[in-house]
Amino acid sequence: MNSTAAQESITSQPTFAPSPRGAFAFKSLLGLFLMTIGALATGALWIAYQRAAETRHWTPTPCLIIASQLLTGRESPHSPTTYRADIRYRYRVNETAYTGTRILRSEGPSNDRGKIEKLLATHPLGTSTMCFVNPAQADFAILQHASLAPLYSIWFPLLFVVGGAGMVVSAFRSRIQKA
Repeated sequence: MNSTAAQESITSQPTFAPSPRGAFAFKSLLGLFLMTIGALATGALWIAYQRAAETRHWTPTPCLIIASQLLTGRESPHSPTTYRADIRYRYRVNETAYTGTRILRSEGPSNDRGKIEKLLATHPLGTSTMCFVNPAQADFAILQHASLAPLYSIWFPLLFVVGGAGMVVSAFRSRIQKA
């Protein structure tokens, strides 16, 4: 095969070029998808931040630790052992005695025994400490505030919102320019 014949066979091969309508649809849908995912994640972080910030306005109340022990459990015989702190405390609101069991507003078991033991060491049996009582519901109290870290992390999913919006704007601009 000579070079002219090779040249002709290369140039006669069909090339794939996406249709302008398909490129517009793909870019727009991908941008909308990224915006939606980013907005959902941003919303979840904002709600977590608001819930953590809300407890900082609850009423600090003296309380007494009446139980502090480590509980272990397993979901099934083959699952790993989980650990939970069982801390109970007594406090009074308007001359009514209450018993609280919550450490944080929302909590669950942990696979880290050391973490739970450290938590129990900060709240030993017989210790007088402060708990934070929900002013709207006196029987709901916590021993510790949750972290405000969700607010510090909110920038990351916002990048997806901005990036997705940029893709949608770019798709519309290229469509207008080609029209």
